[in-house]
Amino acid sequence: MSHIRIKVCFLLPFCLGGWPAKMWGADPATTTPVPAGWQKPAWLTDLAAGVKEGYDDNVLLVSGHGLPIQSSWFTSVSPKVGLNLAPWLGNPQTVQTLTLGYAPEVNLYHEAPVENYTAHKATLAAKVKDGDFSFGLDNAFLYDEGSPVAETYALNQTSNQNDKYDNFFARAVPRERREQIQDRATLLGQEDWEHFFVRSTAALTYYGLDTYLFSTSAAPYKGYQNCPDRYDANGGVDVGYKVTSDLAVTLGYRYGQQHQQALPPLAGLDTRESSSDYQRVLLGLEGKPWSWLKVKLAGGPDFRDYNPQAYVSDDHLTTYYGEAAVTATISPEQSVTVNYKQWQWVSANGVVPYFDSLYSLAYHWKATPKLDLSLGGRIQEADFTSGTDTAGSAPSLRDDRQYSVTAGITYAVNPHLSACLTYAHDLGANVLAGLPAAMQPAYRDFEHQVVSLGLQYKF
Repeated sequence: MSHIRIKVCFLLPFCLGGWPAKMWGADPATTTPVPAGWQKPAWLTDLAAGVKEGYDDNVLLVSGHGLPIQSSWFTSVSPKVGLNLAPWLGNPQTVQTLTLGYAPEVNLYHEAPVENYTAHKATLAAKVKDGDFSFGLDNAFLYDEGSPVAETYALNQTSNQNDKYDNFFARAVPRERREQIQDRATLLGQEDWEHFFVRSTAALTYYGLDTYLFSTSAAPYKGYQNCPDRYDANGGVDVGYKVTSDLAVTLGYRYGQQHQQALPPLAGLDTRESSSDYQRVLLGLEGKPWSWLKVKLAGGPDFRDYNPQAYVSDDHLTTYYGEAAVTATISPEQSVTVNYKQWQWVSANGVVPYFDSLYSLAYHWKATPKLDLSLGGRIQEADFTSGTDTAGSAPSLRDDRQYSVTAGITYAVNPHLSACLTYAHDLGANVLAGLPAAMQPAYRDFEHQVVSLGLQYKF
């Protein structure tokens, strides 16, 4: 990592417990006792404030063959508040959880101010149980207050727009800093019997990209990234058989829709889109086969019906859906978590669908009561080869990966104050062999590193 400057921040003394009384000429033995301070009420589950200083060595995650690599120091300020409203309802046996959370995050990029944004994050969770019936709700809402102008991947407007061939995952990071709304919600209702249960489910993943849409056929918007809205919504039912009291086999069905906004008929824009309806059959396993291992697995065929204009080889495409979350508790201080997901999804920068794959591994170790260590690895792949759009930048001639490693160390200075040092390293790569030179495969390779130091104070 080049040109990394070292910044030293001096904490105010009161953050570390205040100055000794003798420094001000007072005798500790004769000073008046200080009354107990403010106590956080039980319904206020979270009240904290954090600040983070970091360095990003490739803000747009480009290869450097066209657009020059730009680096920037950044500062993040993030207060947080959480409420538990369940005790107010007076029936804790039925309404077990009802929480609200809000955590705005102000992000300032000092050498790239166009990347500045504020992320407004809100959460809602509820858990209700009445006899053998239970209900759960989880909702995570995000409003990014950022630039309404998306990124332009072009060295210039006259001769070099080859950055439009950059890695698919390169665009995801800066796009998350633009004006947009995201919402992720799940609803579950379950009725239990001695050996069986029936569970109804509904889920939503929504992206409302509020950046401007421009014609990209002429200057000054060659290489500009138009971002259509998209969502995935589904509902269904699972039938489960309890192999043991802690482990169940499930058979499920989902009916859903994926929607992709059609771009307006501006010059140079393709107005076709890849919306589809789908049905899934899922075989699953969930629970604890052993006391130290927790699993939730589901997978099966995914039957698609695309609209007639979609860029796919078959309007009635059969593909695969799978997801897994596995946590192994090695000891009271150590755990390993594996996550996996593969599914057919719609692109946020194009008009074609792709097969999205994610594999991740995380290790956590509480080395001492004050010191926590974490390590992680992730592989992501976006395979567009099921599409048929091979004109222009040829989005269907694309199979990109991103390899990531992360590390973090957190130290609790006292029960309220903690410090965290984190590092992330990403590598982007093209894995589609045989691309012609005109497709500029070298532009799909990138390297990206981020290091940060943060402080958080919990009240």
